Amino acid sequence: MAEANPMLSLDALTFETANAALEQGCAAIRAGETVFDLGGVRAADSSGVALLLAWQRRARDAGQKLTFINVPSNIDALTHLYGLEGVLARS
Repeated sequence: MAEANPMLSLDALTFETANAALEQGCAAIRAGETVFDLGGVRAADSSGVALLLAWQRRARDAGQKLTFINVPSNIDALTHLYGLEGVLARS
C-alpha cells in the first residue's frame, strides 16, 4: 500500500478552507500521492465532502485511485446524510 500523503497537512475541511485545501490536494495528486490521511482534520462541513469528491475525481482523471484513511466521523455522518456511503474510497 502507498504511504499516507505527507504533503497533505490540513486541520479543517470547511467552506473557509476549501479553496486552499483543493489546491493542496490537487498538488499532492499531481505529485503522485494516492493515499490521503485525514487524521489531522479537526473540523469539517459539507464543503469537506465536496473536496473529497473533487480530489477523487482529479485522481481518477489522472489515472490514479485515491484512498482516504482516518476519515473524521463527521465526514462519515455527512456522507450518510447525503446518501454517498461507499462513494469515497477508504482503506
